[in-house]
Amino acid sequence: MNDLVLASHNAKKLKELQTLLAPLGYRLRPVSEFSPEVPEETAPSFIENALLKARHAARVSGLPAIADDSGLEVEALRGAPGVYSARYAGEPSDDAANNAKLLQALAGVPAARRGARFVSALALLRHADDPTPVIALGYWPGQILDATRGANGFGYDPLFLVPSLGKTSAELTPGLKNRISHRGRAMRALLKQLRERP
Repeated sequence: MNDLVLASHNAKKLKELQTLLAPLGYRLRPVSEFSPEVPEETAPSFIENALLKARHAARVSGLPAIADDSGLEVEALRGAPGVYSARYAGEPSDDAANNAKLLQALAGVPAARRGARFVSALALLRHADDPTPVIALGYWPGQILDATRGANGFGYDPLFLVPSLGKTSAELTPGLKNRISHRGRAMRALLKQLRERP
């Protein structure tokens, strides 16, 4: 097993990514094992924030690191909450408060204008100063409901409808979600690059 540090303190994200990486022989360790510090996500894009977090995790651990920066982009809100998805309703991050704020922002918006997509940017670094990080993006289109449904997942999953399935992300089994989600798509793109990397 190769150790890889995940630049996140989110236990659910750790579990989700560990499942995706396990077949390749990676064991994920949370950055909290090495430092309680959380770097400020000050960049304007998912990719830049993922790099910022991965460099921090590699620096404090001395190990290769992977970071995911992901969020929800809603068409009617011109891409918001975007990079602010986790703290949309303020600090500290609160899923229920974020979902409530999103519903409030979309009050009165018809279903036809509630298109959205989840975005995931993954960055993997061999060390903190890696000049050629592996970067991958994944997108998952859907629609925002006017009420939550389902108990699985986290974040905006209970509001995110997958039209082809007629279910929210929070109503999917973890296995199915990992196959079709933005993070699953980004991970497959990342692994493809890793296999092809000299």
